[in-house]
Amino acid sequence: MKRWAFHSQMYFLARKFRLHQDLSKVVDTVVQDRTIYEDAEIFAENLYRQKKMSARDYQTYRELYDAMVRELRAPDVMIYLRCSLATLRKRIKLRGRPEEQALPRNYLARLQDLYEGWFERYDLSETLVIETDQLDYLSDMVHRLDLFQQIESSLAR
Repeated sequence: MKRWAFHSQMYFLARKFRLHQDLSKVVDTVVQDRTIYEDAEIFAENLYRQKKMSARDYQTYRELYDAMVRELRAPDVMIYLRCSLATLRKRIKLRGRPEEQALPRNYLARLQDLYEGWFERYDLSETLVIETDQLDYLSDMVHRLDLFQQIESSLAR
């Protein structure tokens, strides 16, 4: 992990930057699942804090990230689908991806803490927090419609 953390994060950063550039050309409303912001603020930050990325590599990464973000159009709204760690673990289990089943609880807790801290600091656009512990938007149509309605209301502002 230590050998490839910087390289893999740079790869993801470049791909997300291109994706954001492409999406900015789309006239219609676009909902994006993962953003360039998360790559840097959550995943690269976690690798750095866990000493998987050197200070020099992290500084290089952050300088490039900061320059890229200045060139991007900010989203109209940043949506945070918040849930508890217990709900997150249940959803990972239901998703059934073998490589995710053994993710340590403390790793998920670190990521969740990073998400919370980042979202508190995020100021590039409007934000919307939706508590999802009680929502089953994957299999319950009423919950899905409620989620979509909340998002659409936020976009209409």
